[in-house]
Amino acid sequence: MRYPATKPTREIVGLLSGRYPVKRKSTGSGSIMTAHYTKSPGRKRQKRVKPGKPHPDFPLTANGNGQWSKKIRQRVYYFGPWEDPNAALQLYLDQKDALLAGRKPRSPDDKTVRDLSNRFLSAKKALVETGEISKRHWNNYRNTCDSIIERFGRDRVLDDLGPDDFEELRANFAKGVGPETLGNHIQRTRSIFKYAWDADLVDRPIKMGPSFKKPSKKVRRRLRVSKGDRSFEAAEVRAMLKEANLQLRAMILLGINCGFGNYDVATLPRERVKLRRGWHEYERPKTEVQRRCPLWPETIEALKEVQKIRPEPLDARHDHLFFVTSHGRPWVRLREGEANDSWIDSIGLEFGKLRKAVGANRKWVGFYSLRRTFRTVADGAKDQVAANFVMGHVDDDNDMGAVYRQRIEDERLLAVTDCVHSWLFDGIDQHLTGVLQFRISRSVAESASAIVGSKH
Repeated sequence: MRYPATKPTREIVGLLSGRYPVKRKSTGSGSIMTAHYTKSPGRKRQKRVKPGKPHPDFPLTANGNGQWSKKIRQRVYYFGPWEDPNAALQLYLDQKDALLAGRKPRSPDDKTVRDLSNRFLSAKKALVETGEISKRHWNNYRNTCDSIIERFGRDRVLDDLGPDDFEELRANFAKGVGPETLGNHIQRTRSIFKYAWDADLVDRPIKMGPSFKKPSKKVRRRLRVSKGDRSFEAAEVRAMLKEANLQLRAMILLGINCGFGNYDVATLPRERVKLRRGWHEYERPKTEVQRRCPLWPETIEALKEVQKIRPEPLDARHDHLFFVTSHGRPWVRLREGEANDSWIDSIGLEFGKLRKAVGANRKWVGFYSLRRTFRTVADGAKDQVAANFVMGHVDDDNDMGAVYRQRIEDERLLAVTDCVHSWLFDGIDQHLTGVLQFRISRSVAESASAIVGSKH
Protein backbone atom coordinates (compact mmCIF):
# COMPACT_ATOMS: atom_id res chain seq x y z
CA MET A 1 0.00 0.00 0.00
CA ARG A 2 1.36 3.43 -0.96
CA TYR A 3 0.86 6.40 1.28
CA PRO A 4 0.57 9.91 -0.06
CA ALA A 5 3.62 12.11 0.32
CA THR A 6 3.32 14.55 3.16
CA LYS A 7 5.01 17.86 3.69
CA PRO A 8 7.85 17.59 6.24
CA THR A 9 6.91 19.16 9.52
CA ARG A 10 8.86 22.01 11.03
CA GLU A 11 10.14 19.70 13.73
CA ILE A 12 11.48 17.13 11.32
CA VAL A 13 13.24 19.78 9.20
CA GLY A 14 14.73 21.29 12.29
CA LEU A 15 15.94 17.94 13.59
CA LEU A 16 17.45 16.88 10.30
CA SER A 17 19.24 20.19 9.83
CA GLY A 18 20.59 20.19 13.35
CA ARG A 19 19.18 23.59 14.11
CA TYR A 20 17.34 22.44 17.22
CA PRO A 21 18.93 20.53 20.11
CA VAL A 22 17.26 17.21 20.88
CA LYS A 23 16.08 16.19 24.33
CA ARG A 24 15.06 12.68 25.38
CA LYS A 25 12.04 12.31 27.59
CA SER A 26 11.63 9.12 29.67
CA THR A 27 8.31 7.33 29.80
CA GLY A 28 7.19 4.13 31.34
CA SER A 29 7.77 2.10 28.25
CA GLY A 30 10.93 3.80 27.05
CA SER A 31 12.06 7.18 25.90
CA ILE A 32 11.09 9.50 23.05
CA MET A 33 12.92 12.35 21.36
CA THR A 34 11.46 15.82 21.52
CA ALA A 35 12.70 19.01 19.93
CA HIS A 36 13.62 21.90 22.14
CA TYR A 37 12.88 25.06 20.22
CA THR A 38 15.49 27.79 20.67
CA LYS A 39 16.62 30.69 18.45
CA SER A 40 19.70 30.14 16.39
CA PRO A 41 22.52 32.18 17.90
CA GLY A 42 23.65 33.77 14.54
CA ARG A 43 25.34 37.22 14.19
CA LYS A 44 23.43 40.26 15.23
CA ARG A 45 23.14 42.79 12.36
CA GLN A 46 24.35 46.20 13.33
CA LYS A 47 22.42 49.18 11.97
CA ARG A 48 24.55 51.57 9.88
CA VAL A 49 24.48 55.20 10.76
CA LYS A 50 23.89 57.53 7.80
CA PRO A 51 26.68 60.04 7.33
CA GLY A 52 26.00 63.74 7.22
CA LYS A 53 26.60 65.88 4.16
CA PRO A 54 30.27 66.80 3.61
CA HIS A 55 29.22 70.46 3.36
CA PRO A 56 25.91 72.35 3.45
CA ASP A 57 25.72 72.81 -0.34
CA PHE A 58 26.22 69.10 -1.05
CA PRO A 59 23.30 68.22 -3.41
CA LEU A 60 23.06 64.49 -2.61
CA THR A 61 21.36 62.65 0.22
CA ALA A 62 22.61 59.58 2.08
CA ASN A 63 20.23 56.74 1.22
CA GLY A 64 19.61 53.81 3.52
CA ASN A 65 21.13 51.36 1.02
CA GLY A 66 24.58 52.85 1.56
CA GLN A 67 24.67 55.14 -1.49
CA TRP A 68 24.36 58.84 -2.19
CA SER A 69 21.11 59.56 -4.04
CA LYS A 70 19.05 62.35 -5.59
CA LYS A 71 15.40 62.49 -6.56
CA ILE A 72 15.00 63.93 -10.06
CA ARG A 73 11.72 64.10 -11.99
CA GLN A 74 9.96 61.85 -9.46
CA ARG A 75 12.62 59.18 -9.62
CA VAL A 76 15.53 58.36 -7.28
CA TYR A 77 18.99 58.01 -8.83
CA TYR A 78 22.10 56.63 -7.08
CA PHE A 79 25.60 57.98 -7.61
CA GLY A 80 27.98 55.99 -5.42
CA PRO A 81 28.74 54.68 -1.90
CA TRP A 82 28.85 56.78 1.23
CA GLU A 83 32.58 56.21 1.55
CA ASP A 84 33.39 58.28 -1.55
CA PRO A 85 31.21 61.42 -1.65
CA ASN A 86 33.54 63.24 -4.06
CA ALA A 87 33.19 60.58 -6.74
CA ALA A 88 29.42 60.52 -6.24
CA LEU A 89 29.27 64.29 -6.60
CA GLN A 90 31.32 64.20 -9.82
CA LEU A 91 29.07 61.52 -11.32
CA TYR A 92 26.01 63.59 -10.39
CA LEU A 93 27.43 66.69 -12.04
CA ASP A 94 28.25 64.70 -15.20
CA GLN A 95 24.73 63.32 -15.47
CA LYS A 96 22.69 66.17 -14.03
CA ASP A 97 21.84 67.97 -17.30
CA ALA A 98 20.70 64.79 -19.01
CA LEU A 99 18.61 63.67 -16.03
CA LEU A 100 16.96 67.06 -15.57
CA ALA A 101 16.04 67.03 -19.27
CA GLY A 102 14.59 63.54 -18.98
CA ARG A 103 17.32 61.98 -21.12
CA LYS A 104 19.46 58.91 -20.64
CA PRO A 105 22.82 59.79 -19.04
CA ARG A 106 25.89 59.01 -21.06
CA SER A 107 28.10 56.07 -20.18
CA PRO A 108 31.69 55.63 -21.43
CA ASP A 109 30.55 53.16 -24.10
CA ASP A 110 27.68 55.28 -25.42
CA LYS A 111 28.06 57.01 -28.79
CA THR A 112 26.98 60.62 -29.06
CA VAL A 113 25.78 62.90 -31.84
CA ARG A 114 29.29 64.34 -32.06
CA ASP A 115 30.79 60.85 -32.48
CA LEU A 116 28.36 60.10 -35.31
CA SER A 117 29.01 63.41 -37.07
CA ASN A 118 32.78 62.96 -36.94
CA ARG A 119 32.66 59.36 -38.17
CA PHE A 120 30.20 60.14 -40.96
CA LEU A 121 32.07 63.21 -42.23
CA SER A 122 35.38 61.35 -42.14
CA ALA A 123 33.89 58.55 -44.24
CA LYS A 124 32.52 61.04 -46.78
CA LYS A 125 35.83 62.95 -46.81
CA ALA A 126 37.52 59.80 -48.06
CA LEU A 127 35.03 59.75 -50.96
CA VAL A 128 35.92 63.36 -51.78
CA GLU A 129 39.60 62.44 -51.96
CA THR A 130 38.88 59.60 -54.37
CA GLY A 131 36.67 61.82 -56.52
CA GLU A 132 33.48 59.85 -55.84
CA ILE A 133 31.64 62.88 -54.45
CA SER A 134 32.34 66.59 -54.77
CA LYS A 135 33.55 68.96 -52.07
CA ARG A 136 30.28 70.81 -52.48
CA HIS A 137 28.37 67.63 -51.68
CA TRP A 138 30.50 67.06 -48.58
CA ASN A 139 29.96 70.66 -47.49
CA ASN A 140 26.19 70.13 -47.63
CA TYR A 141 26.56 67.09 -45.37
CA ARG A 142 28.64 69.14 -42.93
CA ASN A 143 26.02 71.89 -42.79
CA THR A 144 23.36 69.31 -41.98
CA CYS A 145 25.56 67.79 -39.25
CA ASP A 146 26.07 71.25 -37.76
CA SER A 147 22.30 71.78 -37.66
CA ILE A 148 21.78 68.40 -35.95
CA ILE A 149 24.43 69.16 -33.31
CA GLU A 150 22.98 72.61 -32.73
CA ARG A 151 19.53 71.14 -32.09
CA PHE A 152 20.36 67.94 -30.17
CA GLY A 153 23.61 68.93 -28.48
CA ARG A 154 26.96 67.37 -29.27
CA ASP A 155 26.96 65.09 -26.18
CA ARG A 156 23.44 63.74 -26.72
CA VAL A 157 23.45 59.93 -26.61
CA LEU A 158 22.26 58.38 -29.88
CA ASP A 159 20.19 55.71 -28.15
CA ASP A 160 18.28 58.46 -26.34
CA LEU A 161 16.93 60.01 -29.57
CA GLY A 162 13.33 59.34 -30.48
CA PRO A 163 10.52 60.47 -32.80
CA ASP A 164 9.76 63.57 -30.71
CA ASP A 165 13.32 64.81 -31.18
CA PHE A 166 13.14 64.42 -34.95
CA GLU A 167 9.81 66.23 -35.12
CA GLU A 168 11.49 69.21 -33.44
CA LEU A 169 14.48 68.88 -35.79
CA ARG A 170 12.21 68.95 -38.84
CA ALA A 171 10.48 72.08 -37.55
CA ASN A 172 13.90 73.67 -37.08
CA PHE A 173 14.96 72.71 -40.62
CA ALA A 174 11.77 74.23 -42.07
CA LYS A 175 12.47 77.74 -40.76
CA GLY A 176 13.11 80.14 -43.64
CA VAL A 177 13.54 77.50 -46.39
CA GLY A 178 11.36 76.06 -49.12
CA PRO A 179 10.17 72.47 -49.61
CA GLU A 180 13.13 71.51 -51.82
CA THR A 181 15.76 72.64 -49.28
CA LEU A 182 13.78 71.07 -46.43
CA GLY A 183 13.57 67.79 -48.33
CA ASN A 184 17.33 67.83 -48.95
CA HIS A 185 18.03 68.35 -45.22
CA ILE A 186 15.72 65.49 -44.29
CA GLN A 187 17.25 63.13 -46.84
CA ARG A 188 20.78 63.91 -45.67
CA THR A 189 19.74 63.43 -42.03
CA ARG A 190 18.31 60.00 -42.85
CA SER A 191 21.59 59.07 -44.55
CA ILE A 192 23.58 60.21 -41.51
CA PHE A 193 21.57 58.18 -38.99
CA LYS A 194 21.41 55.17 -41.29
CA TYR A 195 25.21 55.26 -41.22
CA ALA A 196 25.05 54.97 -37.41
CA TRP A 197 23.23 51.65 -37.74
CA ASP A 198 25.36 50.36 -40.62
CA ALA A 199 28.60 51.27 -38.80
CA ASP A 200 27.53 49.55 -35.52
CA LEU A 201 27.45 52.81 -33.57
CA VAL A 202 24.04 51.85 -32.18
CA ASP A 203 22.49 48.50 -31.22
CA ARG A 204 19.23 49.21 -33.01
CA PRO A 205 18.04 51.50 -35.81
CA ILE A 206 17.12 54.95 -34.58
CA LYS A 207 13.40 55.58 -34.96
CA MET A 208 12.61 58.96 -36.51
CA GLY A 209 8.84 58.67 -36.45
CA PRO A 210 6.22 58.96 -39.21
CA SER A 211 6.43 62.76 -39.43
CA PHE A 212 10.11 62.99 -40.34
CA LYS A 213 9.74 62.82 -44.11
CA LYS A 214 10.17 65.10 -47.09
CA PRO A 215 7.35 67.45 -48.13
CA SER A 216 4.85 65.80 -50.41
CA LYS A 217 4.84 66.24 -54.17
CA LYS A 218 1.64 68.21 -53.80
CA VAL A 219 3.40 70.80 -51.64
CA ARG A 220 6.31 71.05 -54.07
CA ARG A 221 3.95 71.44 -57.02
CA ARG A 222 2.01 74.18 -55.22
CA LEU A 223 5.22 76.11 -54.57
CA ARG A 224 6.33 75.71 -58.18
CA VAL A 225 3.01 77.09 -59.44
CA SER A 226 3.19 80.01 -57.00
CA LYS A 227 6.53 81.11 -58.49
CA GLY A 228 4.98 81.49 -61.94
CA ASP A 229 6.84 81.31 -65.26
CA ARG A 230 10.58 81.36 -64.55
CA SER A 231 11.78 81.49 -68.15
CA PHE A 232 13.01 84.41 -70.24
CA GLU A 233 11.44 85.93 -73.31
CA ALA A 234 13.56 86.02 -76.48
CA ALA A 235 13.73 89.82 -76.32
CA GLU A 236 15.10 89.68 -72.78
CA VAL A 237 17.84 87.25 -73.77
CA ARG A 238 18.79 89.39 -76.74
CA ALA A 239 18.92 92.50 -74.56
CA MET A 240 21.25 90.76 -72.11
CA LEU A 241 23.49 89.53 -74.93
CA LYS A 242 23.73 93.09 -76.21
CA GLU A 243 24.74 94.58 -72.84
CA ALA A 244 26.86 91.79 -71.34
CA ASN A 245 30.66 91.85 -71.17
CA LEU A 246 32.65 89.30 -73.11
CA GLN A 247 32.82 86.47 -70.58
CA LEU A 248 29.24 86.87 -69.37
CA ARG A 249 27.97 86.92 -72.97
CA ALA A 250 29.68 83.60 -73.69
CA MET A 251 28.17 82.17 -70.51
CA ILE A 252 24.67 83.32 -71.47
CA LEU A 253 25.06 81.73 -74.90
CA LEU A 254 26.12 78.44 -73.29
CA GLY A 255 23.08 78.65 -71.01
CA ILE A 256 20.56 79.21 -73.82
CA ASN A 257 22.40 77.10 -76.44
CA CYS A 258 23.25 74.05 -74.30
CA GLY A 259 21.09 74.35 -71.17
CA PHE A 260 24.08 75.05 -68.89
CA GLY A 261 23.60 76.13 -65.29
CA ASN A 262 25.92 78.23 -63.13
CA TYR A 263 28.07 75.33 -61.97
CA ASP A 264 28.22 73.80 -65.45
CA VAL A 265 29.72 77.02 -66.83
CA ALA A 266 32.09 77.56 -63.90
CA THR A 267 33.55 74.02 -64.12
CA LEU A 268 33.66 73.70 -67.93
CA PRO A 269 37.07 72.19 -68.85
CA ARG A 270 38.88 73.63 -71.85
CA GLU A 271 39.56 70.20 -73.35
CA ARG A 272 35.82 69.38 -73.46
CA VAL A 273 35.04 72.28 -75.81
CA LYS A 274 35.71 71.32 -79.44
CA LEU A 275 35.55 74.70 -81.16
CA ARG A 276 36.77 73.44 -84.53
CA ARG A 277 34.07 70.82 -84.65
CA GLY A 278 31.55 73.12 -82.99
CA TRP A 279 30.56 70.76 -80.15
CA HIS A 280 30.97 70.39 -76.41
CA GLU A 281 31.30 66.97 -74.78
CA TYR A 282 31.06 67.79 -71.08
CA GLU A 283 29.16 65.46 -68.76
CA ARG A 284 26.93 67.10 -66.19
CA PRO A 285 29.00 67.59 -62.97
CA LYS A 286 25.99 67.07 -60.71
CA THR A 287 25.15 63.56 -61.94
CA GLU A 288 28.07 62.56 -64.22
CA VAL A 289 25.51 61.86 -66.96
CA GLN A 290 26.96 61.98 -70.46
CA ARG A 291 25.83 64.84 -72.71
CA ARG A 292 26.85 66.43 -76.00
CA CYS A 293 25.59 69.52 -77.76
CA PRO A 294 26.27 71.35 -81.05
CA LEU A 295 27.37 74.97 -80.57
CA TRP A 296 25.85 77.87 -82.46
CA PRO A 297 28.15 80.07 -84.58
CA GLU A 298 27.52 82.93 -82.11
CA THR A 299 28.56 80.69 -79.22
CA ILE A 300 31.73 79.49 -80.98
CA GLU A 301 32.77 83.07 -81.80
CA ALA A 302 32.21 84.25 -78.22
CA LEU A 303 34.18 81.32 -76.77
CA LYS A 304 37.10 81.99 -79.13
CA GLU A 305 37.27 85.59 -77.98
CA VAL A 306 37.18 84.52 -74.32
CA GLN A 307 40.20 82.32 -74.98
CA LYS A 308 42.17 85.33 -76.25
CA ILE A 309 41.71 87.40 -73.09
CA ARG A 310 41.55 84.63 -70.49
CA PRO A 311 43.59 85.62 -67.37
CA GLU A 312 46.09 83.23 -65.84
CA PRO A 313 44.63 81.33 -62.86
CA LEU A 314 46.11 82.07 -59.43
CA ASP A 315 46.12 78.36 -58.59
CA ALA A 316 47.52 75.76 -60.99
CA ARG A 317 44.64 73.45 -60.02
CA HIS A 318 42.30 75.74 -61.97
CA ASP A 319 44.34 75.86 -65.16
CA HIS A 320 41.94 73.43 -66.87
CA LEU A 321 38.95 75.76 -66.49
CA PHE A 322 37.64 77.57 -69.55
CA PHE A 323 36.39 80.54 -67.51
CA VAL A 324 38.26 82.31 -64.70
CA THR A 325 37.55 85.74 -63.22
CA SER A 326 39.71 88.79 -63.81
CA HIS A 327 41.40 87.92 -60.51
CA GLY A 328 42.28 84.42 -61.72
CA ARG A 329 39.73 82.55 -59.60
CA PRO A 330 36.88 80.18 -60.54
CA TRP A 331 33.55 81.88 -61.09
CA VAL A 332 31.86 79.55 -58.59
CA ARG A 333 34.10 78.57 -55.72
CA LEU A 334 34.13 77.46 -52.10
CA ARG A 335 35.56 79.94 -49.65
CA GLU A 336 37.59 77.80 -47.25
CA GLY A 337 39.61 78.41 -44.10
CA GLU A 338 36.77 79.95 -42.09
CA ALA A 339 34.51 78.67 -39.33
CA ASN A 340 31.86 77.87 -41.94
CA ASP A 341 32.75 77.37 -45.59
CA SER A 342 30.56 79.33 -47.99
CA TRP A 343 30.01 79.28 -51.73
CA ILE A 344 30.67 82.34 -53.86
CA ASP A 345 28.65 82.40 -57.09
CA SER A 346 30.12 85.27 -59.11
CA ILE A 347 28.08 84.23 -62.16
CA GLY A 348 24.83 84.75 -60.27
CA LEU A 349 26.02 88.08 -58.88
CA GLU A 350 27.09 89.51 -62.24
CA PHE A 351 24.04 88.14 -64.01
CA GLY A 352 21.81 89.79 -61.40
CA LYS A 353 23.36 93.17 -62.15
CA LEU A 354 22.82 92.60 -65.88
CA ARG A 355 19.16 91.68 -65.40
CA LYS A 356 18.55 94.91 -63.52
CA ALA A 357 20.28 96.90 -66.24
CA VAL A 358 18.03 95.52 -69.02
CA GLY A 359 14.78 95.50 -67.01
CA ALA A 360 14.49 91.70 -66.65
CA ASN A 361 14.81 91.67 -62.86
CA ARG A 362 11.87 89.45 -61.91
CA LYS A 363 11.56 87.43 -58.72
CA TRP A 364 12.60 83.75 -58.87
CA VAL A 365 14.50 84.33 -62.13
CA GLY A 366 18.29 84.00 -62.37
CA PHE A 367 21.03 82.56 -64.54
CA TYR A 368 19.60 79.06 -64.07
CA SER A 369 16.44 80.27 -65.80
CA LEU A 370 18.40 80.12 -69.08
CA ARG A 371 18.43 76.35 -68.60
CA ARG A 372 14.67 76.38 -67.97
CA THR A 373 14.16 78.55 -71.04
CA PHE A 374 16.22 76.21 -73.21
CA ARG A 375 14.17 73.19 -72.19
CA THR A 376 10.86 75.02 -72.59
CA VAL A 377 11.68 76.06 -76.15
CA ALA A 378 13.53 72.84 -77.07
CA ASP A 379 10.36 70.82 -76.51
CA GLY A 380 9.11 72.43 -79.71
CA ALA A 381 11.48 70.11 -81.60
CA LYS A 382 9.23 67.23 -80.43
CA ASP A 383 12.19 65.00 -79.55
CA GLN A 384 12.18 64.55 -75.78
CA VAL A 385 14.97 61.98 -75.80
CA ALA A 386 17.34 64.30 -77.66
CA ALA A 387 16.43 67.26 -75.42
CA ASN A 388 17.08 65.14 -72.30
CA PHE A 389 20.45 64.11 -73.70
CA VAL A 390 21.53 67.71 -74.38
CA MET A 391 20.58 68.73 -70.83
CA GLY A 392 22.14 65.67 -69.18
CA HIS A 393 18.98 64.45 -67.50
CA VAL A 394 19.05 61.14 -65.63
CA ASP A 395 16.88 58.46 -67.23
CA ASP A 396 14.14 56.86 -65.16
CA ASP A 397 14.97 53.48 -63.64
CA ASN A 398 11.97 51.92 -65.36
CA ASP A 399 12.82 53.39 -68.79
CA MET A 400 13.91 50.29 -70.67
CA GLY A 401 14.42 52.37 -73.81
CA ALA A 402 17.28 54.17 -72.08
CA VAL A 403 18.81 50.81 -71.15
CA TYR A 404 18.90 49.63 -74.76
CA ARG A 405 19.64 52.98 -76.45
CA GLN A 406 23.33 53.14 -77.34
CA ARG A 407 23.58 56.53 -79.05
CA ILE A 408 21.64 59.48 -80.44
CA GLU A 409 22.33 60.76 -83.93
CA ASP A 410 23.84 64.22 -84.30
CA GLU A 411 20.99 65.27 -86.57
CA ARG A 412 18.53 64.90 -83.71
CA LEU A 413 20.67 67.04 -81.40
CA LEU A 414 21.08 69.66 -84.11
CA ALA A 415 17.31 69.77 -84.58
CA VAL A 416 16.88 70.57 -80.89
CA THR A 417 19.42 73.40 -80.79
CA ASP A 418 18.23 74.79 -84.15
CA CYS A 419 14.74 75.03 -82.69
CA VAL A 420 16.01 77.23 -79.85
CA HIS A 421 18.24 79.25 -82.21
CA SER A 422 15.27 80.03 -84.47
CA TRP A 423 13.21 81.13 -81.45
CA LEU A 424 15.97 83.51 -80.33
CA PHE A 425 17.37 84.90 -83.57
CA ASP A 426 14.81 84.49 -86.38
CA GLY A 427 14.12 87.76 -88.22
CA ILE A 428 16.99 89.66 -86.63
CA ASP A 429 19.95 87.42 -87.34
CA GLN A 430 21.90 89.85 -89.49
CA HIS A 431 21.26 92.89 -87.33
CA LEU A 432 22.01 91.17 -84.04
CA THR A 433 25.04 89.38 -85.41
CA GLY A 434 26.52 92.73 -86.45
CA VAL A 435 25.86 94.19 -83.02
CA LEU A 436 27.42 91.19 -81.31
CA GLN A 437 30.50 91.28 -83.50
CA PHE A 438 30.98 94.99 -82.70
CA ARG A 439 30.51 94.39 -78.97
CA ILE A 440 32.88 91.41 -79.00
CA SER A 441 35.62 93.37 -80.82
CA ARG A 442 35.29 96.30 -78.41
CA SER A 443 35.34 93.99 -75.35
CA VAL A 444 38.45 92.22 -76.62
CA ALA A 445 40.23 95.55 -77.05
CA GLU A 446 39.18 96.77 -73.59
CA SER A 447 40.17 93.49 -71.89
CA ALA A 448 43.54 93.41 -73.65
CA SER A 449 44.26 96.99 -72.57
CA ALA A 450 43.34 96.15 -68.98
CA ILE A 451 45.64 93.12 -68.93
CA VAL A 452 48.54 95.10 -70.40
CA GLY A 453 47.97 97.88 -67.88
CA SER A 454 47.91 95.44 -64.95
CA LYS A 455 51.23 93.94 -66.04
CA HIS A 456 52.86 97.35 -66.03
